[in-house]
Amino acid sequence: MECVIYRERTGEYEQIDCRQADAGCQATLDRLAVLKPDEFAWIRMAEPRQEELQRLGEYLELHPLAIEDAVQAHQRPKQERYGDVLAVAVKTVWFVEQSSDVETGEVMIFLGPSFALTVRHGADDPTAEAARRLADQPDMTRLGPVSVLHAVTDVIVDAYAEAAAQVRTDLTELERCVFSPARDDLTEQIYSLKREVVEFRDAIQPLVPVMQPFTTARDDWPRQVLPYFRDVTDHLTRTDTEVRALDDLLASVLDAHLAKVGTWQNDDMRRISAWAAIFAIPTMVAGIYGMNFSHMPELDWRYGYPCALAVMAFGAGLLYRAFRRNGWL
Repeated sequence: MECVIYRERTGEYEQIDCRQADAGCQATLDRLAVLKPDEFAWIRMAEPRQEELQRLGEYLELHPLAIEDAVQAHQRPKQERYGDVLAVAVKTVWFVEQSSDVETGEVMIFLGPSFALTVRHGADDPTAEAARRLADQPDMTRLGPVSVLHAVTDVIVDAYAEAAAQVRTDLTELERCVFSPARDDLTEQIYSLKREVVEFRDAIQPLVPVMQPFTTARDDWPRQVLPYFRDVTDHLTRTDTEVRALDDLLASVLDAHLAKVGTWQNDDMRRISAWAAIFAIPTMVAGIYGMNFSHMPELDWRYGYPCALAVMAFGAGLLYRAFRRNGWL
């Protein structure tokens, strides 16, 4: 747990020592009890225990369903209003370059009149970068707890754009391999990347309607924050469009690769058929002269054997030339 107290008038902040396992939560509660009217607290928690979040939630008057959602961390992006508290669930996304995997986590953001609470699940921590941005922009903290919501969502949406760029790089490499002369079966790699893009799309697409209401005037928010949320929503919409385009393009690449695999199989079948036809002529001639009938005129002919070999070679040669000319061999 980490807790920072921001002063809206000056933009200054105070770090609360929450490092003690048992007393950390109590130290936060003690400081929250003496908050001044121009102060608000940002409490950051990472995969908290049920009892720890329950204790803090009771003090902040969080709804039991909101606490349950924050602990379980299996929510779609959404926003819910519980009295004076706004709860927003956002999916975090990051790209693992070594395995070309798109990993997802979750951040629950609770906004009250004098506090912001973020509960993070997953390896990626957007709240650390958001805290750094607020420290570098003290004017934002004068907007109150809503500045935390903006900072966290801004960092998460920026991460979406970075992950989409890395996915596009992998897709470009797959396209190059698909349309190269090499006969490599890339079906598994294409399908694996498409599955990651679908997971990416499921994380980002539901967030667009969640962020849209934040771009219009609200009675409980200062109007100065609206342009910032419009900027975040614009970046989110652009990234959502790009991810959907990547999904469609991957489907096209998979179809193109499967068509190419089918072409390879047709080429193989043509080669096999051509060689079978070429060997059919010697087989037919040899079969005729291998019937061992007593009365066969050519059996007593002095040049019968070399003539039979010549017919075999000539017929096979004609077929070979014809198949080469037609591109079968």
